[in-house]
Parts: sequence; C-alpha cells; structure tokens
Amino acid sequence: MASHSIFEIVVLVAAVALYFLPALIADRRGRHDLMVLALFNAVLGWTGLGWVLALCWAFQANPPKNLGAETKDRQRRAGMGVFSRLLSERIAARAARIAERERPSH
Repeated sequence: MASHSIFEIVVLVAAVALYFLPALIADRRGRHDLMVLALFNAVLGWTGLGWVLALCWAFQANPPKNLGAETKDRQRRAGMGVFSRLLSERIAARAARIAERERPSH
C-alpha cells in the first residue's frame, strides 16, 4: 500500500513538472519575464495550445530590459541622421550658390 502512494506521488510530481516545463525552461534560460510566462503557463497551459505557446515563449531570446528607452534612442538617432543629411545638403547648396556668385562672368 505504501509503495502505491509513493508511485502516485512520483507520477504527480512528474505531471506537474511536465505541465510547468515551459516555466522551468524559462527559469533555466534566465528570462526576465519569467513570472508572466509562468502565470501564462499556469492559466492557459491546460489548453494544450497555451502550453505550446508558453514553451515557444520560453525559448525566445530575452527582450531588451528597457525597450521604450531603446526605441526612443533609435528614433532620436534616426532623426539626427536625417537632420545631418539635410544640413549637409543645405551647406552644399549654399556653397554652390556662393561659388556661382563669385565666378567671373564673361
């Protein structure tokens, strides 16, 4: 009788470990959003599709820690690139006008 209950405990632990396998993988991979993934796994893992999605999520690379700031920085750099290009074009056009005025006319 005691061996029967030990077997049941082992099966239960294995089933829980399999159910939370995506969360365990995410923890092992050091995901920053582990708690969200584990909650998703706990709530929707029973559907099968939720478990597969959680598993795929667990294998994804970590998102940047500060995605908003990184996006703003990228936009700022892109804006500065456009500004620099327009400024260079304006300087070149002005230099061409000055050169045209200074060219002797025949």
